[in-house]
Amino acid sequence: MAMIKHIVMWKLLDAANAQDFKQLLDTCKGIVPGMREFEVATRAEGLEANHDVVLYSVFDDAAALQAYLVHPTHKEVSATLGTLRESRAVLDFHAH
Repeated sequence: MAMIKHIVMWKLLDAANAQDFKQLLDTCKGIVPGMREFEVATRAEGLEANHDVVLYSVFDDAAALQAYLVHPTHKEVSATLGTLRESRAVLDFHAH
C-alpha cells in the first residue's frame, strides 16, 4: 500500500482573504480515515511565493484520498473556496 501526497496551491483573487481561506480549509482536517497529515499555510512575508495558500496532505492510499475528495464537507468547502481563487494547481504523487 503506497501513501499518496496531495499538494494543492491557490492564487487568490484578493490575497487579503488568505487567512479566511486557510481557516475554512482547515475544517477539512481529519474528516476521513486514512488522512495522515493535513497542513494549510499562507504566503509568508519575506519568503518566495507565487501562490497565496498551500495544502500539504498525506493519505494512506488512493482510496483514502478519493474518500476525502468526495466527502460532503470537502465538496462544500471546495465550492466556497472556488469563488475566492484566481487559479489552483495540484499534484498528487506516491510517497516513497
